[in-house]
Amino acid sequence: MKSLKKYIAEFIGTFVLVLVACGVAVMSKCEGNAGILLTALAFGGVIVAMAYSIGNISGCHINPAVSLAVLINGGMKLGDFIGYVIAQYLGATAGAAVLGVINGCKFAGLAVNGTAGVGGNVWIALLVEVLLTCIFVLAVLGATSKIENGKVAGLVIGGSLALVHFLGIYLTGTSVNPARSFGPALMDAFAGGTGLGEYWIFLVGPMAGGVLAALLWKLLNGRKTAK
Repeated sequence: MKSLKKYIAEFIGTFVLVLVACGVAVMSKCEGNAGILLTALAFGGVIVAMAYSIGNISGCHINPAVSLAVLINGGMKLGDFIGYVIAQYLGATAGAAVLGVINGCKFAGLAVNGTAGVGGNVWIALLVEVLLTCIFVLAVLGATSKIENGKVAGLVIGGSLALVHFLGIYLTGTSVNPARSFGPALMDAFAGGTGLGEYWIFLVGPMAGGVLAALLWKLLNGRKTAK
C-alpha cells in the first residue's frame, strides 16, 4: 500500500508537470523572451509546488533520470524504481492527452522536444541533454542530501530546473526528463506527426545525464579512507 501511494504521487506529479508546464509552452507558443521566461518558470514552479505537496510521499522525482540517480546511489530499490518510471510515463501521457483536449483536441506539437534549435544535429542535441540533465540531477542530489535542507530543497530543485530551461529551450526545447518528452511525443504521433522519431535522444540523453550525475555525486561524496 505504501509503494502504491508513492506510485500514485509520481503519476500525479508528472501529470501536473506536463499539463501545466508544457501547457504554458503551448499557449505562449514559447515565442520571444517573454514566452521562454514563462515556460522556464512554469517548469520550475511546478516542481516547487509538487515538491511541497507530494515530496513527503514519494520524494517528488517525477522524472526517470532522477529516479535512476537515486537508485544508483542506493536511495531506492529496483522494484520501486520500475514502479516510479511506469507511473511517471503514465502520468506524462495522461497529462499530454488532457492538454491536447484543452488545446481544442489538437494533439500535435504539444511542446515536443526536437533538434531544430541545433540545426538538426542529433549529437549536439544529445550532448545538451546529457549536460543539462547532469546539472539538474546534481542539484537534486545535493538539495536532498541532508535533512536540514528539507525546507528549501523544493525551491532549489525548482530553481535549477528553470535555470537549465533558460538555455535548453533555445536548443532542444529542454527535456532533461524522458517521461515529460514521451507524453507530448506520443500525442504528436497519434495526430500523425513525427514526434517519436527523435524521442530516443530525449530518452538516452537524460538517462545518461542522470547516471553521470549519480557517479559524480558518488565521487564528490565518497568516504575518505583512513591513512
